Amino acid sequence: MTRKLPRFLLATVFVISVTALAQTASADPGLPAAPSAAGSTPDTTAASTSNRIGTINIEQAIFASNEGQRDFEALRKKFEPKSNELEALRREVEELKKQLSTTGDKLNEDARGNLLKQIDSKQKSLQRNFEDANTDFQAQQNEILTRISQKMREVLMKYAPEHGYSIIFEASPILWATEAVNVTPMLVEAYNSASGVPPQPKALGPGPAGAAAPAANPKPAGGAQKPAR
Repeated sequence: MTRKLPRFLLATVFVISVTALAQTASADPGLPAAPSAAGSTPDTTAASTSNRIGTINIEQAIFASNEGQRDFEALRKKFEPKSNELEALRREVEELKKQLSTTGDKLNEDARGNLLKQIDSKQKSLQRNFEDANTDFQAQQNEILTRISQKMREVLMKYAPEHGYSIIFEASPILWATEAVNVTPMLVEAYNSASGVPPQPKALGPGPAGAAAPAANPKPAGGAQKPAR
């Protein structure tokens, strides 16, 4: 299970209007100034900064970036021991349930009662440990998402005016848009260049927890399944 950044936060961070670009340009002498609403007729350079519209899937950009792949793979490896521990406990519960199913009618009352207690105790332990690990995993995953999204905003605020965009929308609330306006790949390229993080080595196969370096949202605790209540 993964936890996405709230859509309100994404929209707040990544809807870039010409007004915001103008404010940024005036604060940063390294950026071209956005055209003023009043005054003389803007030249061709200024005009080119306010005639394009783009969309971006910021969550996709985060996971596709070199930094995102590096940090989420490190998070997966960190939780790998806990994932293995949960999987072992899950198998214990399944074995006990199988034992009850196949021999339960042959056990005396005390033996059957003890077996049921073992199943109940281990099931509760599995549930509790899974929820604790999942909460911890999601908190650390969201910290990575928030940290990288904030830095991507800075890169986007420079990228947009330099490439003639007047507004860039978060793609998720938009029902349809042509792929031609999608700036996600370009932002990933720009962010990789700005971050200085090198490309991550390609995984040769599935890792110990059945997951390779994340190209999509990683699963909590290395992909452990949530036990049924």
